[in-house]
Amino acid sequence: MIWLISFALAIILCIAGVIYLISAIGRFGLFQRIEKKWLRNLLVLCTIACGFIIITVTLSFINALTVLLHVLIFFLLSGLIFKIISLGKTKNFRFYYQGWLAIITSVIYLGTAYYLCVHVWETDYSLSTDKDIAPVKIALIADSHLSTTFDGEGFAKHIEEIDSKNPDLLVISGDFVDASTKKEDLAVACKALGNVKAKYGVWYAYGNHDVTNWGNLGVTKEELVAELSANNIHIMEDSYEYIGDLCIVGRKDAHVASDRADISDLLSDVDTTKYIVVLDHEPTDYDNEAASPADLVLSGHTHGGQLLPITYLGVWLGFNDSTYGYKRINNTDFIVTSGIADWEIFFKTGTKSEYVLISVNF
Repeated sequence: MIWLISFALAIILCIAGVIYLISAIGRFGLFQRIEKKWLRNLLVLCTIACGFIIITVTLSFINALTVLLHVLIFFLLSGLIFKIISLGKTKNFRFYYQGWLAIITSVIYLGTAYYLCVHVWETDYSLSTDKDIAPVKIALIADSHLSTTFDGEGFAKHIEEIDSKNPDLLVISGDFVDASTKKEDLAVACKALGNVKAKYGVWYAYGNHDVTNWGNLGVTKEELVAELSANNIHIMEDSYEYIGDLCIVGRKDAHVASDRADISDLLSDVDTTKYIVVLDHEPTDYDNEAASPADLVLSGHTHGGQLLPITYLGVWLGFNDSTYGYKRINNTDFIVTSGIADWEIFFKTGTKSEYVLISVNF
């Protein structure tokens, strides 16, 4: 829902913004040489359209929309800056500073945002528990949206890097696949997961894209389950299993599964001497999970807020209980990752792509 609202607003702003950009870009010297205003405006519009089409073909329509919206914002901001600077002046600037500042800022800002999205960082957390358990290192990934920012081979390289950190287990908190996921990428990615040497293995819970995309992409539910199962990945769907000192719990997606079990019912008979790790793709049930026996809840879904200024919009509107990072409520620790990849937009601002390593000690 938050993405639909954001995209609807973005389209409306872009339509209005194109009208403004035609005037703003038309002030560059190259276009000012054209005396006929209608011809100048037409050439500017064609220039904007060509750039939009190139980005659409190279990346996607949504990414082109994102670039256009940011360019518009920077033209407006630079215009405001030079409007303030020119107060009291009787003559305008001879050089079109506003335009060049907007263009340069857009290139630097969006270039950085692209790098923050396609590059993957390691984020570490250190937690403690009163439960008498052996120290455990948990690796967490979410939102790989396979075949978007990287293919199966790219995913495999990230998994090799994570495996080199020697985690005791690897958990996947939803949105492993996407509408663009290819069968060959799924096979390579699952094989990489199957090669992980973590002594407690790999655990997976569904996200909203994993579920809603079934039948609408090259990967069916049966193919997804078959590839995961063939590589010994534990598929958790409103279920839990014990391994060592741990209890791994996987919940159905909050917004997609109408028959999702309440956390209190799901954990009603759980062994509370175990350290209880809950995989819940969407961070939307914190109060109930904090009142349950859960020790640690791991989520994704938000992509860390994705883009400024909508970073915390999901929390402000009540869609999410958290956008990114760590919280502790009662005796339950909550971590939301920004995701190892992205769904459709290849830009991240105010956040970055990551995998998470969590050390838990008695």
